[in-house]
Amino acid sequence: QVQLQESGPGLVKPSQTFSLTCTVSGDSITANYYSWTWIRQAPGKGLEWMGHISYRGSTYYSPTHESRTFISRDTSKNQITLQLSAVTPQDTAMYYCARQSPLTGAMDYWGKGTLVTVSS
Repeated sequence: QVQLQESGPGLVKPSQTFSLTCTVSGDSITANYYSWTWIRQAPGKGLEWMGHISYRGSTYYSPTHESRTFISRDTSKNQITLQLSAVTPQDTAMYYCARQSPLTGAMDYWGKGTLVTVSS
């Protein structure tokens, strides 16, 4: 059973940088051709793809946030990390990590998400 669990700071001040961690169990982030994705959902809005890191470690970012986004991994801990810099209240959202199937492109496993609130 593949499980993903996000963790993060909860509350962040504007202009700061926050980091979120996704701990994966039941699969290896370096195997099986999957990509590991960060997606967010702001209050009252739809899902927004932030970027992903492939099983090889290649990263791809949404053009909208590319200049502020950094995705990395710790293979020894089987973890994926999202860093978002220069945050504003518009970055307040539930942040999810998900596994993306190489066959369908769909997200087949999701974490429960972690809420990040940007407020002074």
